[in-house]
Amino acid sequence: MAFVEVEIEDTSDSEPSRIDHEDTEEQTDWMGVKEQRRELNEAEEEHCNLKNLNTCSRCGKSFRHKSSLRNHLSVHSGKKPFDCDQCGKYFSSLSHLNKHLKIHSDERPYLCTVCGKSFSRLDSCKQHQKIHNEVRDHVCSKCGKSFTTVGQLKQHQIIHTGERPYKCSYCDKSFTQAGNLKSHERVHTGEKPYHCTQCEKSFKDATGLKNHLTVHSGEMPFNCEHCGKDFNSSSNLKKHLKVHTNERPYVCSFCGKSFSLQESCKLHEKIHTGVRDQVCCECGKSFVTPGQLKRHQIIHTGERPFKCSYCDKSFSLSAHLKSHERLHTGEKPYHCTQCGERFRHSNSVANHMKKHFPKFHSEENSSIQLVSL
Repeated sequence: MAFVEVEIEDTSDSEPSRIDHEDTEEQTDWMGVKEQRRELNEAEEEHCNLKNLNTCSRCGKSFRHKSSLRNHLSVHSGKKPFDCDQCGKYFSSLSHLNKHLKIHSDERPYLCTVCGKSFSRLDSCKQHQKIHNEVRDHVCSKCGKSFTTVGQLKQHQIIHTGERPYKCSYCDKSFTQAGNLKSHERVHTGEKPYHCTQCEKSFKDATGLKNHLTVHSGEMPFNCEHCGKDFNSSSNLKKHLKVHTNERPYVCSFCGKSFSLQESCKLHEKIHTGVRDQVCCECGKSFVTPGQLKRHQIIHTGERPFKCSYCDKSFSLSAHLKSHERLHTGEKPYHCTQCGERFRHSNSVANHMKKHFPKFHSEENSSIQLVSL
């Protein structure tokens, strides 16, 4: 039996195994060639893509599509050709405008899982949720300070670079943000795209309109912790806070009186120059400041837009309403620094202080009398 098995093995043809072995080698070689060709094609395609990339000549950034490059160039030029017909805001691309338009629709399908607030855009909802999660994943590489959004980080980074790439077309001023440039150029053009729906007054930026609307609502949400005075915007409060510091860098060129605010100094100088450029269109009477003109114009309109929340009384000025409502609330925000007694009105504090400094006030009164003589 062993001999037969050997015979069978010996008489078996070895040619097929040799052919199979040669076929396998040929297949391996062919697969290698195919792989090399594929790699070569990919490298060639990548090279072509790099050649066809649209590169920004200002910063070297590259884009696959010319439209993407065009949109990017607006970052350097500050141009925003697409404007919203609802609020007048401008955008560098049509896609950004389309995203923005969702804000004006009633559709708000994206809900915050923490507080339930709804949003018209998914990215806005995600950014909002970071506030709850305290996620600040955008980190400044210069100082390590972190921010919630990319936009906040970019605004911050300008502090380190000092870059002001947005140049005014009408004067030599430059700006760190395209929005600030657009707002500034409206000073030259006179454009005022933001309209008040209650009185038809127009403004050059959204912030101006927002601050103006508090005139109609009577809302003054920003409070000075030093004197209790209220303001309709944080910027006005910041300006006012300078009054409480000892810093008075603005000096009148006529009498040497110093001021903490530049606009206060300019208004004061009008007293010396006799400039009264705020003119009433009803009677022609002129005033030094816009505030004086506004108070005067109420005589013609008889308007009393500021309504008391506690009774039927109404007032022509928001300050008068605020003062009146303290009768209902019992609030006394003004206090004497000498004895701690509290008052509803600032002039009440001034009168009260005479008790503590009678000599000072008597000298002041006598000097006033001498001047009047």
